[in-house]
Amino acid sequence: MDSITATAQSWLTDFFDEDTKKEIKHLIDNDPEELKERFYKDLEFGTGGMRGVMGVGTNRINKYTLGKNTQGLSNYLKKSYTDDDLKVVIAYDCRHNSKSLAKTVAEVFSANGIRVHLFSDLRTTPELSFAVKFLGCHAGIVLTASHNPPEYNGYKVYWADGGQIVPPQDGEIIAEINSLSFEDIKFDKDDSLIHLIDEDVDEAFFEASVKNGNFNASGKDDFKIVFTSLHGTSITAIPEVLKRAGYKNVTIIEEQAEPNGDFPTVESPNPEEPEALSIAIAKAEEIGADMVVGTDPDSDRLGIAVRNLEGKMELLNGNQTMVMMTKFLLDQYKEKGFKGNEFIATTIVSTPMMQQMAKSYGVEFKTALTGFKWIGKMIKDFPSSLFIGGGEESFGYMVGDFVRDKDAVTSTLLACEIAANAKANGSSFYKDLIDAYVQFGFYKEKLISITKKGMSGAEEIKQMLKDFKENPVDTVQGSKLLYIEDYNTSIVKNVQTGEEFTLNLPKSNVLIYETEDGTRIAARPSGTEPKVKFYISTNAKLDKAEDYKSVNSQLETKIDGILSELNL
Repeated sequence: MDSITATAQSWLTDFFDEDTKKEIKHLIDNDPEELKERFYKDLEFGTGGMRGVMGVGTNRINKYTLGKNTQGLSNYLKKSYTDDDLKVVIAYDCRHNSKSLAKTVAEVFSANGIRVHLFSDLRTTPELSFAVKFLGCHAGIVLTASHNPPEYNGYKVYWADGGQIVPPQDGEIIAEINSLSFEDIKFDKDDSLIHLIDEDVDEAFFEASVKNGNFNASGKDDFKIVFTSLHGTSITAIPEVLKRAGYKNVTIIEEQAEPNGDFPTVESPNPEEPEALSIAIAKAEEIGADMVVGTDPDSDRLGIAVRNLEGKMELLNGNQTMVMMTKFLLDQYKEKGFKGNEFIATTIVSTPMMQQMAKSYGVEFKTALTGFKWIGKMIKDFPSSLFIGGGEESFGYMVGDFVRDKDAVTSTLLACEIAANAKANGSSFYKDLIDAYVQFGFYKEKLISITKKGMSGAEEIKQMLKDFKENPVDTVQGSKLLYIEDYNTSIVKNVQTGEEFTLNLPKSNVLIYETEDGTRIAARPSGTEPKVKFYISTNAKLDKAEDYKSVNSQLETKIDGILSELNL
């Protein structure tokens, strides 16, 4: 505790503002537990950048922690591009303090002689990724905490290709940041280097989104969409993109259209949660809409609901949406004729059905660690290959490579194209999904997230993963364990033969069991939230669409059994 108090007291110098010093004095004198939570560690970069609770302290998002990040990044940019006139672009979302923190970040860059393009108002994360390349910038920053609770904010760094930073750059930037003290931050801004941007970039982004997501589907006039931005940034882009693509029947949930960092109408602004889309689904039932689309606050994730076999709106999971989007894109490319260099991509905790589709279409399949930065890196690492599309189970998808991060704007348009086209052909999105299960195998997944907050929570998560690794199961629902994939050691072990293989992916705190019948169970801590996540994937053969309900019920029973066996 002495070291924590000493760290806190180092924030009482004249460098820090009076309000900050006043709050720290209060914590030192009155609330040692809260002081510990705020200063026991420094915030770190995870799979989605740096996220944390806003407030005073080294373990909080504030002008000093973000200022230090920005100072370190400024130093790194100068070392990386010694002869260039450096330029960065900054966007921010609807969260509390996002605008003021973005302004602080812009000022620190300018104080370091770096030109800044700063969006004049909130914008989506995919537009930021697009803007980096469009404006010829060396880096980009977006201030967002995605779908985290209202008290969070965050800082994501993008490089010149429009993708998030990846190794070795992320480590080098972190080392640069860690070499600094807070007093090294240059806050003395140069306003002449800060330029506000808006409509010109918007216009180019909308045009590119329509070009990549519009396939001239039939039946747009008769296709009814209910859209909700869940108080986030997508209201600035998705209605316009849908309009330009020819969709006239779009009902916007007005009570959720106003950007608001409190997210007052939902428990969580996360389209993965059924509750988040409940208002939109109720509206869809009321007006007889065909599809519901909802996006998270920074508009990189989307959730969709479509009419099931009973005609009721049903929220699909990220794997189901990803499979349908990828199949549609593959069909479009197949119609034109594959060139032989195409690939699709997903992550190690997403559905194996993606690999089965790749085999069927004869295209390359690539898999990555969790986090969309790894899919963006594939495009960069294989410049002669053509990325068709790819996604992850956590409701993220990317169409082509004009944006190098998950993109709910273009993906929303693509989902509508698929569904409108299916309806015009006498089918539906849901029926076409079942047909895909018949064609490629019926894969059913479930995600279990366990939240453990604070310092003690981090230790609990660590112990849970340790137990999962050191005490593996022998069987899962009667199927013998075949492989253990340990991404921390980069080793896959066949537990039946003792053979070991090397994993060709960066090390990561992920452990996966695979059984003889193809059941997969993955465990990993979240890189951006105080959670540990367990991913269950089961599969079965579906001979005909008419058997869907019975086979679906069998897989649901199997998943329930797995959860019971693992005490989840």
